[in-house]
Amino acid sequence: MKKILFWPYQVYMWLIFLPVVIVLTLLFSLLTVIFATLVNPGFASRTFAVNWARLVAWLTPIRVQVEGGGHAKRNRSYIVASNHQSMYDILVVYGWLRLDLKWVMKMELRKIPGIGIGCEKAGHIFIKRRNPKQASQAITDALSRLGEGIGLLFFPEGTRSLDGHLLPFKKGAFRTAIDQQLPLLPVTLVGTRDILPAKSLRLFPGSARLVIHPPIETAGMTPEDLEQLMAQARLTITSAMPPELQ
Repeated sequence: MKKILFWPYQVYMWLIFLPVVIVLTLLFSLLTVIFATLVNPGFASRTFAVNWARLVAWLTPIRVQVEGGGHAKRNRSYIVASNHQSMYDILVVYGWLRLDLKWVMKMELRKIPGIGIGCEKAGHIFIKRRNPKQASQAITDALSRLGEGIGLLFFPEGTRSLDGHLLPFKKGAFRTAIDQQLPLLPVTLVGTRDILPAKSLRLFPGSARLVIHPPIETAGMTPEDLEQLMAQARLTITSAMPPELQ
């Protein structure tokens, strides 16, 4: 069935879906800037980022199944660590995790017209990947400014997996969880690679699964516990992936 519908869907994608998504993205970025300035970044992020993500998912369309939603409490702050398979990971996490998410992103993304300033006004954190001291200070400043109930989103693999298998983890998310003494919230995304593979424009509707695992408490952990935390998070995230990818 996918082979039959693939090319008709490409016509829809290029002539309708992409132009509409571009307009919506610019519009929601503008609204984020306005309401983050007039009200607060939390309201702007929860209102416009969540609805933008859900609207784009609906236009695709995709269906999202959430497991373990009760593990993410809105009155707590977390370091969120997720596997990364597709650009659609961002839509699924933002639209369905139901936390006030702030994405830790490389400084270069600030230059993207419209999106860059929208992300800045919503409270997302821009870091210089080759400057750990600056990155740590930027995260500390953001947490003190934004208060409780924040989820700092990391994709610890650092890039999208081409074959779905979990790539080696970078240390940033786990070092931040220990430094800030915040619980680490492991998240597993399944199915997004079939919707939009990494480094591809072969978009096609489908189903995705968002698995939210119990948080891993880091209170009392020290830098000496970093490797153990990384190993525990990796085992947890992998546990919900399809058997062929474990």
